[in-house]
Amino acid sequence: MFSGIVEEAAEVVALRTDEDNLHLTLRCSFVDELKIDQSVSHNGVCLTVVALPGDGTYTVTAIRETLERSNLGKLEVGSLVNLERSMRIDGRLDGHIVQGHVDQTACCKAVTEADGSWYYDFEYRVPRQMAKKGYFTVDKGSVTVNGVSLTVCEPECTPDPEDAEMLTGTFRVAIIPYTHDHTNFCQIKPGTQVNLEFDILGKYLARLSTL
Repeated sequence: MFSGIVEEAAEVVALRTDEDNLHLTLRCSFVDELKIDQSVSHNGVCLTVVALPGDGTYTVTAIRETLERSNLGKLEVGSLVNLERSMRIDGRLDGHIVQGHVDQTACCKAVTEADGSWYYDFEYRVPRQMAKKGYFTVDKGSVTVNGVSLTVCEPECTPDPEDAEMLTGTFRVAIIPYTHDHTNFCQIKPGTQVNLEFDILGKYLARLSTL
């Protein structure tokens, strides 16, 4: 379980594929505090530490399903990845309840500077049946973008003109300078693919309404 409060944007130093798996090696400042089998959120994806070679890096593995649902397969050496260790049960929940189970990706459509902060606009497509189960954004609700807990602004959900079974969702988030500089939002630009995790509380409420 996570809160969506990113601790650090770590650099990818090596990538290796093995059949359907992707092994990512990253360098971060708190690597000496990590343990084998520990869960760490990577761009919002919960992955398990599998190797600690002792050189300031660690390795995690993403399987095919994870690669299909997330942007991890698009990472390159030098990419920044948002990291968060699992939430302490005795700590404050500064963000919102985040499972680390990415639902799907979205595409950045625009980045607008606003008096030192930034607005980011995103677009995603979702099947109607999934939207009925809470896979969408609501005004002033929570959403996780690349592992960052954010508040939704100006959400829209409209029928997809090319597919009657699909909806096109859009929303905007506001990013303050600290978040911009300490996460990989500094690398997001129009066309960048990001990971989304919709609010788990919204999913439960949507499910209850269908019973």
